[in-house]
Amino acid sequence: MTIEERKYPGELASPQQLYELAEEYRKAANLLLQQGRPGKPLTRAPFRLSAIHAIELYLTALLLHNGHNPNQIRKMQHDLSARTEQALGAGLRLRAKTAKHLKSLSQNREYLVTRYGPELAAPASQINRLTATLEEVAAKVTALVRCPSTPLQPDPPPPATFKV
Repeated sequence: MTIEERKYPGELASPQQLYELAEEYRKAANLLLQQGRPGKPLTRAPFRLSAIHAIELYLTALLLHNGHNPNQIRKMQHDLSARTEQALGAGLRLRAKTAKHLKSLSQNREYLVTRYGPELAAPASQINRLTATLEEVAAKVTALVRCPSTPLQPDPPPPATFKV
């Protein structure tokens, strides 16, 4: 089987599956945040990578939920700025500071720096800013893609009793 015949990983994933994966990366990021040590920027790298990846997955889930073509989304690669622009067009409403931060993550190539550039770790986004961005994106995407819960059905009437 050639590479062209294989499906791209995630190509067939539903918006809900990507949303659930984003949730798991957000939870992992929060656990990894506790492992970081003040004054040691490299100890924050696992948190950064998980947080940035979770953000990317949330935005992707939203775009898929709104009918965007998976191939077009994939062409954005890890460009959070492009994903953010598309997500804003799909109804996502972010604080100006958060939208600006998402664009700066792309401009500063933080996804790549976090993965491969330990010498560049110190000037990356402030941890509290990245945490706030992650939490805002998670909350607002959740509000837009959450499947409505099944309406509660009324309790069935009790069985009829017959008096004899």
